[in-house]
Amino acid sequence: MTNQSPQRKKPRLKVKKINVSIRDHWKHILREIDKDNIPIHLLQAISVNLIDDTKVNINIRELLDNGNDPEILDTAIKAKMKELDHIIKDIDFMISIDAVAELVQPITDEILKDL
Repeated sequence: MTNQSPQRKKPRLKVKKINVSIRDHWKHILREIDKDNIPIHLLQAISVNLIDDTKVNINIRELLDNGNDPEILDTAIKAKMKELDHIIKDIDFMISIDAVAELVQPITDEILKDL
């Protein structure tokens, strides 16, 4: 009888997969983008904060969905912001993640198709 010790199986390392949704992926990407010149069709809304703490919310998506011309809307908003610049504290731009993903995803797929 040989004195062999039973071979122990090496414990398998558990690989954890990170479950990142496409929406979360795009949120992360959008946080890194310079937002100085955002095409109006990619905006969800704009929140203008005035120096007297008044907040003016502009629902861009709703205005576009109601048939407003994007170029005319963009020009009107920029003109109004320039006119009120002296009382604007800051402006928050809410980007439509779905619109950005819809625009960029086909390009990304094409670039990465052969990897």
